[in-house]
Amino acid sequence: MPRIVGVDIPEHKKIFYSLQSVYGVGQKAASDILELANIDPDKRARDLTADEVNRIQRALDGRMLEGDLRRDVNDNVDRLKRIRCYRGLRHIMKLPARGQRTRTNSRNARGGSKRRTVGSMSKEMAAKLEAAKKK
Repeated sequence: MPRIVGVDIPEHKKIFYSLQSVYGVGQKAASDILELANIDPDKRARDLTADEVNRIQRALDGRMLEGDLRRDVNDNVDRLKRIRCYRGLRHIMKLPARGQRTRTNSRNARGGSKRRTVGSMSKEMAAKLEAAKKK
């Protein structure tokens, strides 16, 4: 299994898709890297030679990836929280920060597992459920 930038990439996939398992490498970056390293995108990751893996490593050297990129993103979010701007407050409350509606969607953010449908229950069942919640 080839190891690139400290990540074991899937060996059964084509190298174009395997590179995308590295945090910070998308479709455009993967195609640019393979073009720079002069490697066929349809080649499987398990078929790469050591020289080709080294060329990919050299092509990735100038980019911010994995731990550095995650740290940078987390630092940016922490800065927003620290200065208490709107986006930072939305992050603190674990709500969508980019203007999405929350009335009907964003169940994961608002606690989708806690919500129960009560409308289809009989009054007795609803009363039992409320009594169980109070205990």
